[in-house]
Amino acid sequence: MKNKQIFRSMFLGFLGLIFSSALWAHGGAAGTDTDQCKFELEPGHWIHYTAYQSRNYPGDEFCGSLPDLNTMTQLVFDYQDVRYRNMAVEFEVTKEPEGTRVFFQDAKKHKQGTVVLQLANGVPEAGKYLIHITLHKGDGQRLDAHMAFRAGTGAPASSGSMLIYLLVFFAGLYVFYLSNEGFKNKVDSFVKDSTNLK
Repeated sequence: MKNKQIFRSMFLGFLGLIFSSALWAHGGAAGTDTDQCKFELEPGHWIHYTAYQSRNYPGDEFCGSLPDLNTMTQLVFDYQDVRYRNMAVEFEVTKEPEGTRVFFQDAKKHKQGTVVLQLANGVPEAGKYLIHITLHKGDGQRLDAHMAFRAGTGAPASSGSMLIYLLVFFAGLYVFYLSNEGFKNKVDSFVKDSTNLK
């Protein structure tokens, strides 16, 4: 009975580690202060940002660093405040510290609340870049926000999908342990033998 409790404790602890890293990999829950992928246009008013390089990393989302250069890159911006949908917004991406323009989109309204910028050739060289968002509020008023990212950082070290695969594997293994008497006896015997060695 004690061996079974040790095995269950180890398994639950492992699941806890997987869940905690998977939940916080993107900076926490959307809309919280831990989310690093957003611009604060005005106090309490945000635009969320996500980058994709789907040719080389299908389904992966990026924020502060882009792994590859000279590859099609999408920058997606979601307004978290409906009032910005009626204002014209201008986007620019520059290479820093030189300030060389890599991408520019004239100011226009985006009624759907989502803006997708297509950088057909991505960014040309490794280093720091700055996204400039200029909000045209009317009466000649402009509001500027900036967000930096690095490009050419190489493939991400780990992927959230790998954690999901591990989770499914160990969950399946645990179900098999509970449902197969022969396998259960072998595992219990192994755990008992290893605790006796101590």
